[in-house]
Amino acid sequence: MPRPVTPGRRRAPGFAAAVSVAALTALGLVGIAPTASAATVDHLGVAFGSSTGAVRGGAGGTLYGLGDLGNPTQALVDGAHVTNTSQKPPGGAQHPTGDALRVEPSFFAGAGKDEYVYMQDHYPDFPYNGGNRPGDANNDGVWDYLPIVKQEAETIATQSAHPKQYVFIPFNEPDLDWYTNWTNDKSQFLSDWSAVYTTIQQVWTAHGLGHAKIGAMGDSSFHADRTTDFLTYAKAQNQLPDVTIWHELNPGSLANFRTNMSTYRGILSNLGLSAIPVNITEYGNPRDMGVPGQLVQWISMFEDQKVDAQTAYWNYAGNLNDNSSRTNSANGGWWLYKWYGDLTGTTATVTPPQPNTTDTLQGVASIDTTAKKATVLLGGGTNDVSVDLTGLSSSVFGSSVDVTVRADRLNGKEGLSQQPPVIVSQRATVSNGTLSVTVPNSDRYAAYQVEVTPARANRPAVDTSAVSTVEAENTTLTDATVYTQDPSSVNGMASGGKDVGAFDKADSAATWTVNAPTAGTYRLTVLGGANGQPGQHALFVDDTFNQLVKYSADQSWTYRGTTSVLVQLAAGSHTFSLRASKDGTNVLPGADITLDRFTVQNVTIGDTDTYPAVDARLAGSATMTYGSSTSAANGGATLSGSGSATFFVSTLESGYQDVSVDSVTTGASALTLSVGGRNVSLGSVSGAGSWRTTVRLWLPQGISELRVGAPNGATVTGITTVRGSTQRAADTATANAVRVQGESLTLAGSARAVQIPASAGSNGDADANGVVTKLGYLGNGAGNTATLTRPSSLGAGAYVLTVSAANADQSSNLNYNPQVVNRFLDVTEAGGATTRGTFRNGYSWNSFWDTSIPLDLTTASGSLTLGNAGAYAPDVDVVTLAKLTAGSATTVAR
Repeated sequence: MPRPVTPGRRRAPGFAAAVSVAALTALGLVGIAPTASAATVDHLGVAFGSSTGAVRGGAGGTLYGLGDLGNPTQALVDGAHVTNTSQKPPGGAQHPTGDALRVEPSFFAGAGKDEYVYMQDHYPDFPYNGGNRPGDANNDGVWDYLPIVKQEAETIATQSAHPKQYVFIPFNEPDLDWYTNWTNDKSQFLSDWSAVYTTIQQVWTAHGLGHAKIGAMGDSSFHADRTTDFLTYAKAQNQLPDVTIWHELNPGSLANFRTNMSTYRGILSNLGLSAIPVNITEYGNPRDMGVPGQLVQWISMFEDQKVDAQTAYWNYAGNLNDNSSRTNSANGGWWLYKWYGDLTGTTATVTPPQPNTTDTLQGVASIDTTAKKATVLLGGGTNDVSVDLTGLSSSVFGSSVDVTVRADRLNGKEGLSQQPPVIVSQRATVSNGTLSVTVPNSDRYAAYQVEVTPARANRPAVDTSAVSTVEAENTTLTDATVYTQDPSSVNGMASGGKDVGAFDKADSAATWTVNAPTAGTYRLTVLGGANGQPGQHALFVDDTFNQLVKYSADQSWTYRGTTSVLVQLAAGSHTFSLRASKDGTNVLPGADITLDRFTVQNVTIGDTDTYPAVDARLAGSATMTYGSSTSAANGGATLSGSGSATFFVSTLESGYQDVSVDSVTTGASALTLSVGGRNVSLGSVSGAGSWRTTVRLWLPQGISELRVGAPNGATVTGITTVRGSTQRAADTATANAVRVQGESLTLAGSARAVQIPASAGSNGDADANGVVTKLGYLGNGAGNTATLTRPSSLGAGAYVLTVSAANADQSSNLNYNPQVVNRFLDVTEAGGATTRGTFRNGYSWNSFWDTSIPLDLTTASGSLTLGNAGAYAPDVDVVTLAKLTAGSATTVAR
């Protein structure tokens, strides 16, 4: 289990002490390749005719990536396609969250195949038990660790719904813990292996479960000598592990891993052993997590070697190891894993410019001849990339293909990332199975998705909504400091490699020019880091105060997120200025925020995004359609019976979206739609044609999982989402929703209003004097509640309760990680059911994030009581109860 910097357990950026580059070099953590000339074009060769095997898809695993049921949300888990995870044993003291049994319903409901258990995480400390191997303290003749092992196996055998899908890891990083000196400790380790192996198998046998899966050795890095000795012994004892485990935590692993695998396979061969699968149960550094251009290098390496792998746990349980943001949102890392989870078919041979070289251009590619799609994921370089494709068979793709390229950029650990934009969209001619696609790139932290399909009816256009993107360090700065974030450090990731700090003076300002092509509504998004507390800046447009920009709290200045505001602009050139003071004298609360990047997008027609069917995940009898006599169907998913297409859509804010499903039918038909498993009526069409069916849905901030079906047959070509002023107006329409300040609910017991002074800073709803009042001391007793009276006009049905809430709860820090605690809110309908919502730690009691809870209300007007009898609930700013659907679906011809 990683510790800070050294290979092993982890400590959070912002919690760890500073580490010098010299120290990192001594530890082998610096292996950065030199940056090439900007004029250089790199070539990435992809041979689709040279298969490297079936897509495994196992490199998206996590260690403690799951915290509690609902943390992360099911949509995040499903979209990231998590096939394997390691968690603590039931009741383990290592962390307050991450219990294997608590998270298994969510894990196995998605792509989950193998759930691993770090059995030593029964102990609260690392190294475990003070770093000392337990003895026989009570002199009963039994090694003190064995009863722990037995009890954990018993609990999973008797309480898990999926015991046969568990893999036990009896020893985690034994080379750094109980068995550090192999010469002296080898015999003890081998004896202990036999003891734990036998104990676990005896439990499984007693419960009629057959053979229990066990993984070993679990070292913090690959050791050929230890591995050879262990496998030699395990073979002789007929106690071979089912999975071989070690960790790859250093940047140098990107250069050395394939050599380690070659050595490992040589050991198996020399011992006359069949292949034993590998899981790298901890990989990567804090600098890699949430950074697409870094993560794609790891993924491509592990997929090439057909091993499973899990991102290391450096900070928090329950956020996919920094690869999701807030309670339900995607960051750049999540989108990369979503892309990786979309790969089907077989993988192709990829030839990068510098194989096995740390921090360079790498890639992974797949081809699915049934779906007629070829995909390349690439990143890690600083130059434009010529992706040179071969093996594109004319019998699959024809001679004319559609090519799209999307760019997934660094957007902070807590950044709210929409679907990555299309940067290349073209129809191209394939000659003798070859095609070269140029990917414009200057960003080593970005990853790219290249998709090739036969010609389709609706190839997405290049996204031109961003009218301005500027690095903060390239703006005109006043009384602020530019910092270089060295990518060779464990934490040093900033967009463009630099950021702006010391932004805490009355005259601190960042000023730049934005050209608005038309009059309309524009969205300014700021990537920055608020250090443990929310903050505020004043936005001036053309030297006139426009509005306050409010930031939610981030873990630190380097563990950053995003905030955005809407601005009305006339056509033409404008001067934007973010300032630490509104009046030039008084510094705004929490203004010392690290500024990284500013983006301005034209959203006059609303935040609009299209999700093509070629990016949907198909199930059942669903197939992709090309060459149809109905040209509008080309590039669509043909559905019938139980066949379905699942889309993962993203929204920047909670509220109503107009969700449109485009389809082509050959006769009367009806579409089905489920939103997070809840059915929504879309009506039907009477005959053949091309149709657009639109329904207004309340979607939570972040990711929603939408599944479309057509039992009687239809071809679905995509989904479009729109949120603009019309949809925002629907948020508060009395026919659809009720919005109430938390302190204005009917309070009982200890629940009470708590004022946050304007001087403290908050991103919550403020009154005219800048004061935010929240509902605190909710829960921790059955009588400490808040009740929402429902308007009778809303009636029974499907609803969403969106709660803007704060949680900064932590348990005692017994080890290396911030021991963050989820809080829970129980919502009870009078005369109906109780539903529980899970609220992630958000760093500050003054910082509010949205969490949406689906409610199926069965009474016409039964009140909703909020509380938690067993523990404190989160602090609440605002609650909004909204119908899942506003109005009825409409269908029009296209």
